[in-house]
Amino acid sequence: MLARTEHKHVALAFPLAVPHLALFMQGVTDYAREHGGWTFTASPAISGAFPETLAMPMESLKGWPGQGVIAVISSTAQARAAKELGIPVVNLAGTLHDSGFPRVMVDHKAIGRIAAEHLLDCGLRRFVYLGLKGVLYSEMRRDGFTERIHAAGCECRVYETSRRSDPRQPWQLGMEEIDRALRTVSPPVGILAVHDYRARLLVDECHRLGLAVPNDVAILGIDNDEVVCEFCDPPLSSVSRSGRRVGYQAAAMLDLLMAGKTPPTQEVLVPPDGVVRRKSTDMIAIHDPHVATAVRFIQDHLDEVFGVERLLKLLPISRRRLEKLFKECLDRTPYDYLCYVRVRRAKELMSGPDKLSISQVARMCGFPNAQRFRLVFTRMEGQTPTAFRRELAVLS
Repeated sequence: MLARTEHKHVALAFPLAVPHLALFMQGVTDYAREHGGWTFTASPAISGAFPETLAMPMESLKGWPGQGVIAVISSTAQARAAKELGIPVVNLAGTLHDSGFPRVMVDHKAIGRIAAEHLLDCGLRRFVYLGLKGVLYSEMRRDGFTERIHAAGCECRVYETSRRSDPRQPWQLGMEEIDRALRTVSPPVGILAVHDYRARLLVDECHRLGLAVPNDVAILGIDNDEVVCEFCDPPLSSVSRSGRRVGYQAAAMLDLLMAGKTPPTQEVLVPPDGVVRRKSTDMIAIHDPHVATAVRFIQDHLDEVFGVERLLKLLPISRRRLEKLFKECLDRTPYDYLCYVRVRRAKELMSGPDKLSISQVARMCGFPNAQRFRLVFTRMEGQTPTAFRRELAVLS
């Protein structure tokens, strides 16, 4: 007779209608299917006190006969209610500095660094971070962004607005800070907004003030909410936060807790997927026209096999002159820049949801073969593509 798999009833206390949270759900479901025996209670929660709410309040789970909860705990009141449940809880939210629960979330500081790299690659030298006051994930994104910008020898201003916690508050709350940020910078400037919704407001305000996006202001959001990003004019570039892998890892941690095991002492931070490029950052703010032309060609033809000789055919200058100009503008030789952009794209592809082979990644990034790809990747990253992918697999 076959042994019966232990049944586990898990509550998903977060709004599944929010796109990046829906990806968490997919990751949780992937884990549950692999390990079996899981059923879910999910929002909207239907009760007398909370009819058809988008999120499932912790209070609504009081007396619920389940074994564990995966939640977005973003306030001290929610944390207190979760403590009273007396069952394992894993927190997905990066709002509170200490929610008192094991936490799995995207590496928000890495999001800031990736965003900085993207805007620096546009040739920009002036930057702004538009964040939220007193919110952990915003502070982490800010720190990752500003540290990378300052390391590049560039200036970065920070503007932070209050968090919109009451849904009855005007949607335009905080617009005065956005307006002040735009009125005190000199174009061209790159701006990272704490999330896509704030970035969308930023685009609208640029239109109102007569600033062109992206030529005057290159705008980058976070979360890659496709409805917000594609509906925006121009479409909004955004950092994808690897929601599916976060959900998978959260389920793995909850499974550990439900088995009576001790949670890890450190938060689990999952690397972001990378930047999804759209029109809002489609610009090259490099003062030298020859370098700008070369960089634009590299970005537009990245999946083709070519080297520096191809760039020289586009430009009426010598190789020595091109090398000098690249060093002045980008602090890299043309060859090093080409390798850097190809490897960065390869990392994005290997971090994404598609299970591509090393040969496929090499071809999509313009390497002549997998062997050459491995050689360049290892030189630049200090590890092979396979080792890089293996590290990602640990977190998925």
